[in-house]
Amino acid sequence: MSKFSSFMTQVSKACAVLGAVNLAIAGIVIVWMITYRTLGNSTSWELELSIFLMVSSLFLASPYTLLTRGHVGVDLLGHYMTEKNALRLTVIADLLGLIVCVFLAVICFEFTLEAFIKGDRTESVWAPPKWPLYAMMPISFALTALQYIAMISDELNGKESAA
Repeated sequence: MSKFSSFMTQVSKACAVLGAVNLAIAGIVIVWMITYRTLGNSTSWELELSIFLMVSSLFLASPYTLLTRGHVGVDLLGHYMTEKNALRLTVIADLLGLIVCVFLAVICFEFTLEAFIKGDRTESVWAPPKWPLYAMMPISFALTALQYIAMISDELNGKESAA
């Protein structure tokens, strides 16, 4: 495994941990919100914050999901091919995934930048800016693209990716 691949493995694992922490915090906020509202109180921020945290955890988990080959994939065809052809098929599929991630990272970056420049805010009483939530998309797609590059490099060099 190359130094870049090893670095991306660590980044992907760190993103997964951060995503898990965000998800746990979202759960705590939701339980607090239910308890607080059951006691007859009202606030305006907790539901939106928990949504922001859950969405960020989803996107942060993407590089790690790829690292562990947890994304949806059809590998039945590869079982009926020679090892060399199965490797070619895997590299082609990974290249297509890389292209999609780069495209989405660019589009989502433009979307995030537009929301930042316009100062877009949510329609709630709390009204936080939308760009931090939107920023999770280009960050996630860029990190997933880098994970694809690390995996393709390892595949072409005959090395196994570490999860």
